[in-house]
Amino acid sequence: MQNQEIVKIIENLGGRRGYEEKRASKLGFTCLYDYFEYKITKKQKAIENEQKELEARRVNNQPKAVKKSCSCC
Repeated sequence: MQNQEIVKIIENLGGRRGYEEKRASKLGFTCLYDYFEYKITKKQKAIENEQKELEARRVNNQPKAVKKSCSCC
């Protein structure tokens, strides 16, 4: 089953189709579909990693509870 988003991207390449075909073959892909599928998954993984990084920073930047030096307060 083909992803319609990838099919639309390939249909709308126009003059860049030759460039993208050369690029795909240079990187070892047998067809444009596989190449664009790889590009999209790579982009999604980068976004996920960035979100995980932001979450980790958010957790680390939360103020920690202040410990009181005496037990009377």
